[in-house]
Amino acid sequence: MPCAVFASQIGHAPSASDHDFCETRPDAAVLIDYPGFHLRLARDLHRLGIPVIYFVSPQLWAWKKHRIKQVERYVDRMLVIFPFEEKFYREHGVEATYVGHPLADLPLPTISRSDFAAQYGLDASKDWVGLLPGSRDKEIRLNLPVVKKAADALRMDCEFLLPLAATLEAKHIAGIRKLTQVGSGPSHRETPRITLVDDARAALYHSRASVVASGTATIEAALIGNPFLVVYRVSALTYAVVRHIVSVPFVAMVNLVAGRAVVPELIQDDFTPTNVVTHLRELMVDETTRVKMRDDLKQVSRMLHAGRTATETAIDRVAGITMKVAYKIGHDSVQIQTG
Repeated sequence: MPCAVFASQIGHAPSASDHDFCETRPDAAVLIDYPGFHLRLARDLHRLGIPVIYFVSPQLWAWKKHRIKQVERYVDRMLVIFPFEEKFYREHGVEATYVGHPLADLPLPTISRSDFAAQYGLDASKDWVGLLPGSRDKEIRLNLPVVKKAADALRMDCEFLLPLAATLEAKHIAGIRKLTQVGSGPSHRETPRITLVDDARAALYHSRASVVASGTATIEAALIGNPFLVVYRVSALTYAVVRHIVSVPFVAMVNLVAGRAVVPELIQDDFTPTNVVTHLRELMVDETTRVKMRDDLKQVSRMLHAGRTATETAIDRVAGITMKVAYKIGHDSVQIQTG
């Protein structure tokens, strides 16, 4: 029976000549993310005559553009999750379809503000500020100290929420607790409380404004729609290298999607406590700025939905295109296996 193999991250790195591929002989293969491995697998699948569909594009538009030749040669259809990616690939001779972002299919958080406050001992009468310094230990170590100093310096009667990524190890969470505990600032009485929470989307939803490290969290923040600013810092050596090989006008994905500056970006040397406080205070109190940003974020959200119907998801589109590619080679049915 013909089939399509879906491959995401796998524990080992087989080639397409492995037993499973030879025995099953799928009509199509859907490769998801992880370009370092999957572009090599795409080459092997192509040599076997198996059509390759790639979902979640490598960010070749930003760097490693030399890989576009591999994509053009070995990928039959690129399914992208950002609107500008479709044009990029088509201009480079790759058949590409924008299917929308999977995060756009998630419903808004349903937990009420009062219930969230009760769960974490928060004061629901105060404004809340979301602090999202990253999901990996290294980026948290680079971003959180500056964010913490900004929280200390904001001097507003608000509470701060810091969501913990599920991927963080216990030792990393302990380090975050130590850095954010009351009494770790230069003046204990003036150090605000930072509450660690488990639900980033609910924290963003109920916060008046947020500070978000560049990455997937900026897409979540944009879709939820509350004002935020984007921050990021890497090592000086990494930044010196990256600035010469990355050719994009913005760092924040929300700005790349919009094609203009929708949210402020504080990157590297611009990422200081003073600058964070300046932008955060404006997002907290300036209604003109807040209304404009919320309107802009609604437009970005519509773009990330890719014009889908209320019942159609990005995954639905991926499945539909996979079926069409499989049928092109003359089979009547498709059996989907996970790999």
